[in-house]
Amino acid sequence: MRYRQERKKLLWMMALLALCLTGCGKKAAVYDSAAEETVTEGTTAEAADSEEEEAASVWVYVCGEVRTPGVYELPEGSRITDAVEAAGGMTEGAAGTYLNLAETVSDGQKIEVPSVEMAQTLEEAAAEGTSGLVNLNRATEAELMTLSGIGESKAKEIIRYRESKGGFQKPEDLMNIPGIKEGVFNKIRDQITV
Repeated sequence: MRYRQERKKLLWMMALLALCLTGCGKKAAVYDSAAEETVTEGTTAEAADSEEEEAASVWVYVCGEVRTPGVYELPEGSRITDAVEAAGGMTEGAAGTYLNLAETVSDGQKIEVPSVEMAQTLEEAAAEGTSGLVNLNRATEAELMTLSGIGESKAKEIIRYRESKGGFQKPEDLMNIPGIKEGVFNKIRDQITV
């Protein structure tokens, strides 16, 4: 079972590495929507307006399956669809439905439009990551109670522990819970993750 978990972690890491290496090595282009406007020095009101414009914009890096990858300045409150449009739109090989195009962008964000193949690989890796293991840091009380030897009181103690300690660092930390000793842990070790 541990081999299976290590294999899943390795597949996930490989998928992320592949995502970073594909498409983002293309030549960057910079789009500056404020380049046409200039501020005359000595005019305080115009200088203040310029500072407000700068504060009301975000810079994003758009790469992957777009026509013109690069760094783009967008108005604050822009959506991923605006960033992709600024980069010339998606290529024919893009997985058009993979990204949430309605999501608001943030300053310094990297937006990578994956290819159809890459999106499929990422979705498969994510599906493997949801293998039915109970995540001690995210499970509900009911999910924790599905584990052998974990009743309502122990499930509540697990939740109390993770909230007070900032979560479990490793599955073995479960033995820090009163009433959960090595015997109980060994019964459920292959059913849990952090």
